[in-house]
Amino acid sequence: MHKIMDYTIYGEEMQYLEINLSSSESVVAEAGGFMMMEDGIQMKTIFGDGTDAGGIMDKLFSAGKRLLTGESLFMTLFQNTYSNQRKISFASPYPGKILPIDLNTIGGKFICQKDAFLCANQGVKIGIEFSRKLGRGLFGGEGFIMQRLEGSGLAFIHAGGTMAKIELHPGEMIKVDTGCVVGFTQTVDYDVQLVGGIRNTIFGGEGLFFATLKGPGTVFVQSLPFSRLAGRIWAAAPQGGGKHKGEGSLLGGLGNLLDGDNR
Repeated sequence: MHKIMDYTIYGEEMQYLEINLSSSESVVAEAGGFMMMEDGIQMKTIFGDGTDAGGIMDKLFSAGKRLLTGESLFMTLFQNTYSNQRKISFASPYPGKILPIDLNTIGGKFICQKDAFLCANQGVKIGIEFSRKLGRGLFGGEGFIMQRLEGSGLAFIHAGGTMAKIELHPGEMIKVDTGCVVGFTQTVDYDVQLVGGIRNTIFGGEGLFFATLKGPGTVFVQSLPFSRLAGRIWAAAPQGGGKHKGEGSLLGGLGNLLDGDNR
């Protein structure tokens, strides 16, 4: 069992995570999450999550599973090579909250959305949560290509916007937009359900499916999935058909032409 890492989360809406690494302690992270680190921390690119001690085929299989979730074949390992503690920081990819998950207290397994994982102590296995229910794989959409975080120690995930933590009692169920599901403990039974009614399906504007999550267990829900944020930005951009308002400039479109923004 890994000891719990010493960490601090800074900020409110655009948070970053600072971890104090003891001598020889390591952390693995997705590409693009690194922010800064002190001297003495060695950075190394690894196949998969670095937990496979077998041959090259084991490593290729581990990395291949990551490809199926849309992630890179590689991850980055950061190890403290000094005898004293060194600090390393990871940043939120977009506005939201960073959430620590202590795998030791939830049975050693947590299931999360494919782009929610930020970093974890070395030894946490990062793979696919395979589903035996066909509906999840065919209709799950953005929120139901799920990753499995397995092992002991700490993992950190990111939720967009404001995060809600929901404790479900045995048999209790909630229905959530598939993109708003951040993650849940392994005791939660999850599936994808078709939105009922012809008018809801055609005119509802909320998508054809939602996730059903049934207790017991803990569910984390985000108010602003990245896909929703990106869609709103794209819709407002001139390239996406949106209309630029000039942001109060007296020159309006002429000002954009002069400053090079009218692309």
